[in-house]
Formats: sequence, C-alpha cells, structure tokens
Amino acid sequence: MTGRRTFVIVDGENIDATLGNSLLGRRPTPEERPRWERVTTYAEHLWGQPTQGLFFLNASSGQLHTPFVQALLAMGYRPVPLSGGNDVKVVDVGIQRTLEAIAQRGDDDPVDVLLCSHDGDFAPQAGALLDAGHRVGLVGLREFMSTALTGLGLEVHDLEDDVAAFLSPLPRVRIIPLEEFDPAYFLR
Repeated sequence: MTGRRTFVIVDGENIDATLGNSLLGRRPTPEERPRWERVTTYAEHLWGQPTQGLFFLNASSGQLHTPFVQALLAMGYRPVPLSGGNDVKVVDVGIQRTLEAIAQRGDDDPVDVLLCSHDGDFAPQAGALLDAGHRVGLVGLREFMSTALTGLGLEVHDLEDDVAAFLSPLPRVRIIPLEEFDPAYFLR
C-alpha cells in the first residue's frame, strides 16, 4: 500500500472492560459490543485515506475464539493474537511495540493512527507519534479516556456519539454542554 493511510489499533480488552465494569456492571453481550466495521468506515471518512484495522487479542490461554476471529477477518481487520506469561499484559505490550514501530517509519510511508483504548499506558508512544508528525486520534467513551492521553491534545472520537458503533444507546451519564441541553430528553 502506498500513500498516506490510517491504522485503527483496537485494544479490545480495554474497550470490553470499560463497557462491562464501568457501564453495565457485567460482561457485555455480543449485541452490546461495538460494531467494529463502523470504526474502520468512520476512520476512512475522517481522514479520507485507506484504513487497516488491527485488533489485538490476548491468546495466552492457547485458544482463539474462532467465530470472533472469523468475524474480524470478514470485517477487514487483521487479528493480532498474542500470548505471554500471566505477569505480562500482552495486548498492551503488543500495541506499544506497534506504535513504536510506526513512529520509527520514514516519511516515505506516512501512517496515521486511531487508537481504540482508554488506557494511559500508551501515552508515551502516542506522544512520540505526534512528535514524528503522525496524526493520532483516540476512539472510545470520552468520559473514560485517560488524562495521560487526552493531555497530549489528541483528537477524541466518541465510540457512541461520533462513530455510532453501537446498535442501541449505552446507559451513560455524561456532562452536557448547556448549548446542547434538551430538557425534552429528560421529560420523557
């Protein structure tokens, strides 16, 4: 692939944990998870360039959830199943290494990144990407984004509001800018 392009890098464990622990209080059902094909479509339109999705998976158990991997492949994502010891956050390390590799690429292969995660562990790598001239955006639930990431001045794209990645509304409580406040919503 030549020309400027976008990598959508998905930390699926982080997105799932945020949905389950912070919003739902239980493991999300398949219907409550993001429609990942909407994320890559959004990314293509956002910066008007080809997009490749990389979905990082923890495969330390030695097992892959084959139907999910097949669904990722059908949506054009490249699954990245990683394994390691119990003391290693394999998905985080894999994403960190990938972001570092992108930052080291020369100007002859311009790459931008949309990182789907709330995890501040990626702030050093995201900062290095910015310093190297790459566009970097965040995709997730705005109110759960790490301040280590948002403090870098990264573009934040809300998975529900901007990307429209969910089939039904999430049970979120968010700060409403007064100019967007619609009392009718609360009077139903």
